[in-house]
Amino acid sequence: MVALASTAAVAARSAPRTLITTHLEMTSRAMFRPAYLSGDHFSISLMKSADVDFYRFLYRAVGENWRWRDRMMLSDEQLHVMLANPCVTVDVLYVGGNPAGYVELDHGRPDTEIAYFGLRPAYFGLGLGKHLLSHGIARAWEGGAGRVWVHTCNLDGPHALDNYLKRGFRVFRTEEEPMPERYL
Repeated sequence: MVALASTAAVAARSAPRTLITTHLEMTSRAMFRPAYLSGDHFSISLMKSADVDFYRFLYRAVGENWRWRDRMMLSDEQLHVMLANPCVTVDVLYVGGNPAGYVELDHGRPDTEIAYFGLRPAYFGLGLGKHLLSHGIARAWEGGAGRVWVHTCNLDGPHALDNYLKRGFRVFRTEEEPMPERYL
């Protein structure tokens, strides 16, 4: 869910008529091909409390260009319950002290889903997406995942699928459906 496109370009782009969702998985840690950056200008921290306002900021800042809507349709109470679930973790990438993106994991058993992942537009093109994704995958495996999976679609950034494939995911299912109204 990371891309290299300007906010204006994405906003002006009309939604395709068909939603194509690609489901990917890693069935063993040996499949994982991490791509970490070095440097001290960024850090990743676990969001330690169910901060609904901060989460909404991240979700909107990362996903607005890609028509992410699902979490915005939840009430504050519903979102708080979801974030307070001990199986859900949100790791936030900071660059120069500013939130630049996040990776949200749902540590179901035995599978762990990368539920949401992405960067704010100002941080595209710096290699941070592959670093943050690698961090999320490593956390999933460290948490005891038997399988790590994610899905992306043709509304996500143009480099999202390629990033997943380069980290070692493989496609296990592709679905096509008419574009849901909420994404238009």
